[in-house]
Formats: sequence, structure tokens, C-alpha cells
Amino acid sequence: MNAPAPPEPTARDRRRWARYLVDERAEAHVYRELAARKKGEEREILEALAEAEGRHEAHWLTLLGGEPARLPRPGFGTRLLGWMASRFGSIFVLALAQNAEGRSPYDADPHAPASMAADEKIHGEVVRGLAARGRRRLSGTFRAAVFGANDGLVSNLALVIGIGATGVAPQFVLFSGIAGLLAGALSMGAGEFVSVRSQRELLASTEPSDDADAALPDLDLDANELALVYRTRGVPADEALTRARGVIATAQEADRSTPYRLSHAQTTDHEVVGGALGAATSSFLFFASGAVIPVLPWIFGMSGLPAVILALVMVGLALLATGAMVGLLSGGPPLWRGLRQLAIGFGAALITYLLGLAFGVTLG
Repeated sequence: MNAPAPPEPTARDRRRWARYLVDERAEAHVYRELAARKKGEEREILEALAEAEGRHEAHWLTLLGGEPARLPRPGFGTRLLGWMASRFGSIFVLALAQNAEGRSPYDADPHAPASMAADEKIHGEVVRGLAARGRRRLSGTFRAAVFGANDGLVSNLALVIGIGATGVAPQFVLFSGIAGLLAGALSMGAGEFVSVRSQRELLASTEPSDDADAALPDLDLDANELALVYRTRGVPADEALTRARGVIATAQEADRSTPYRLSHAQTTDHEVVGGALGAATSSFLFFASGAVIPVLPWIFGMSGLPAVILALVMVGLALLATGAMVGLLSGGPPLWRGLRQLAIGFGAALITYLLGLAFGVTLG
């Protein structure tokens, strides 16, 4: 029995296909833009992604029966990706692309073959892997910057409105806010430096060293403990013994003037932790930049409830922005992360404000 002929596409189907077509073209353009700024393996991966988007484009062109006379504009998210790809670092673009690939509509579209829907899922994982490289390079300093900015926003907002709730003079609120800014920024910078420096020193002390390399040729091929070294690194016993015998045999054959070196596993932990000075500087500057925002109304001569309201609005916008940026770079929903940051920050400020009111004095 012959399969029933597919139904004639509706005008709505054709509009949807045309939208898919322009989005696939725009995404391919994004990957080519990123590839042009890369070298080596990353460039090849991005070019392969662009080629894959070209296959998807060809599918929709076939269904449409050729190039339509008129095409819609790509979606806002896709246009934003294209704009950022030509102007900013790839980490932001790849983070957005990861979200975009994860929201593919092809799973629910009967005109998209299963292979195309599967492609989009794989693309999401490929982009996730590329973005992970940038996140590792960024994470140490970025973590310090985000924590510093949010600590500055929340702690100084809580400080100024808590003090303001007691009814003290505006100058006292202003000086308290500036003192909180300086004390907090210096404390954050010093604490971050000590924390990151200590963590890097701890990692360095646990990494394999080359102290034993010169002794390799003198080990007994049949009675030695080199296999135990590999077993401490997680290599199974049989494989560790085989590897140890091979390393010793090679070392004994090597020229003594150029000693054989025991291969050591490379780690990215130092890269993830970041540099102590960079983390401390970022933490200091971003704490200060966050902490100055709640103080701005008093700097410009405001006082009382209007100053508190303006400080809340400005800090709220800053919390939303930093939360959304963290969501973007982590591949999560920016709006949800921004709202979460806002709720946490305002929750802390509210508690401090209520403590100020507990003294029995209201804003005047």
C-alpha cells in the first residue's frame, strides 16, 4: 500500500519555513564570524558548525521550492548574536548561541527531520564545549569581579538605608557609605588575593614534580615502585605496571646527557582559579563600583525617603544586570538569574532596613 501523500503546505507553514531559513543563515554567519577570529582547531570546529547550518538551510529551501521573493527578518536573538559576533569576545556570543541551540523548535515540527533535530542537540554540546574553554580562562577573575560588584551593591545599600532608617543627618549617611565603600573594597581585595594565592599554592603542592626524573635510568626494571606512582594517579594496577616497565626501558636507552622525563598529567586548575593579583584587583574595583551606586543619591544632596527609593531603583537595575550576565555566561536563563540576584540583594537590604526601624525612628 502506498503511503499517503503529505498534505499541501499552508501559508502559515511557508512563513514558518522562511523564518527557519533566515535564522539558519544568520546562525551560519555568526559561526563564520567567530571562525574568522580564531585559529587552529577552534576555527575548524566553528566552520564545521557553519557548514551544518548550511545543510539545514538547504532543507528549508527545498520545501519552499527555491528562494522566496520575500523573507522575514531573523529573530531578535539571532540578530543580537550576529551583532555581538562582530564586536565582542566569543565567550559572550558562544554563551548566547548555547542557549539558542538548546531552544531549537525542530523537535515539535513535523517538517523537520529527526536528523536535523538531533543535529541541533549536538550543536548545543559543541558550542557548550567551545564556551567552556573561554569560561575556564575567565572564571577566576570573573568570579572575583561578580562577587565584588554584588557584595558592594548589597552591603553598601544595606548600610546606607539601615543608617538612614534611624533618622540621622544625610551627611552621616554619606560618610558612612563612603567609609563602607573603602573598607569593603580593601577587605575584598586583600581577602581575594590571599584566597587565590593560597589556593594556587595548595594546587602546586599536590601536582606531580620532576624530582624523580633523573633517577629513572637507575631503577631496576623488574623491582621498582614506579608503578605505584601511576596507581596514585588513578591508573589501574596492570596498566600501571606495563607503563612503568616501558618508561624505565625507554629511560635506560636514552642519552644520559638529555635525561628522559616522566610525563606528568597537565591540569587546568590554575587556569580556573585565576591569578591572585588579577582577582584581587578585580574584586577591589568591582566592589568599589558596586558600593558607590547606593551612595550616589546622598552624594548629589538628596536625603530621606527619596534618596532611599532612588538608591533601591539603581541598585535593583545593577543587580538585574549582573545576575543576567552571570546567567548568560553560565548558559542559564539570564532573566531568572537576574531576578534571583535581585531577590537576594533586596532581601538582605530589607532586613537591615527593618533593623534600623527597630530603633524607633522613621525616615523624615
